[in-house]
Amino acid sequence: MRNHVLVLPTVGCSCHVAAKIAEGVPEAVAISHQHGCAQIGDDAQATFRTLAGTGANPNVGGALVVALGCEQWAAEAFAAEIRRAGKPAEVVGIQAEGGTSKAIARGRELLRTLAARVLPRRRVPCPFDRLIIAMECGGSDSFSGLTGNPLVGEIADRAVAAGATVMVSETTEFIGAEHLLATRGAFPEIGEQARKMVLDCEKLCRFYGADLTGSNPSPGNIEGGITTIEEKSLGCVHKGGHSPIQEVLDYAQRPTERGLVLMDTPGNDIESVAGMVAGGATLVLFTTGRGTPLGCAIAPVIKLATNTPLAEKMAENMDFNAGLIADGAETMSEAADRLWALMLEVANGRPTRSEALGHREFGIRRTAPTL
Repeated sequence: MRNHVLVLPTVGCSCHVAAKIAEGVPEAVAISHQHGCAQIGDDAQATFRTLAGTGANPNVGGALVVALGCEQWAAEAFAAEIRRAGKPAEVVGIQAEGGTSKAIARGRELLRTLAARVLPRRRVPCPFDRLIIAMECGGSDSFSGLTGNPLVGEIADRAVAAGATVMVSETTEFIGAEHLLATRGAFPEIGEQARKMVLDCEKLCRFYGADLTGSNPSPGNIEGGITTIEEKSLGCVHKGGHSPIQEVLDYAQRPTERGLVLMDTPGNDIESVAGMVAGGATLVLFTTGRGTPLGCAIAPVIKLATNTPLAEKMAENMDFNAGLIADGAETMSEAADRLWALMLEVANGRPTRSEALGHREFGIRRTAPTL
């Protein structure tokens, strides 16, 4: 997969310094976020899981944790989680160093040493069952449930049969299809957990007095031909194929079972992908019918256009044209063979379009107010 040297800010206040540190080491990747302070309960725990899980992801070779010094989570707590995953981690603090410039200088010194330790590593063969493949759809259209999503569902079934783990998310896009998920649990209690996850999402919307109309399906979804949230959900669940659901995960939680797993995430693509990658996803298959360019800071994202006009119009962003299925130029099985081959090439180091274009979007789910 990848071997990133990650610069990880613990709090929004340290993001600028983290970005400046990364600028001084060309091989480094920095993320940015606004969290890590004034959070409570499960919301605070989710931020910790997301940041620590990002640093522990298999695509990260080592990490520099950048602290302010007075935030909610101590930098050493993040570093300890990353080291527990078998990766080197260092810490630099803005307050401890005496300000921005001194922290940048010290951070670059530590990062260069870290990069010298991590980057010389060579690729080695890895069993397929080490892969955790995340499935995402964004900017969906009427073809998403006909071409792109069933296609990645076919890949999901093949990957599970080969021993890999497949992760499907976006709880708001299960609404109206929860009864189908409930029948697919490997055990009855797993199916009930999947159904409850969706019902809890609906309860949260009612708690805020909110209506999903206008958010899901979005104006772009509607313009692309999707009429209702149920229609969108029935297309979304195709991404998981037909394998039994082995586990239902909280946001940014790492799976303990192999096979098909669900993760409770928003429909927001950036937050959904970040949660799955924090949960250990090593590669993302992302279908889009309207065209969304976003990628990920550390995991390769393979973009699949659900229709040929999009694949041609946004050719610089799309890695794969699933629209050939609708055109009658390819069968589902033929397209799956082609996508499987591309996925293995990407896993072996071939850069995706989002990587080549420098897309490193990152966001953390919020479930409580900032206090």
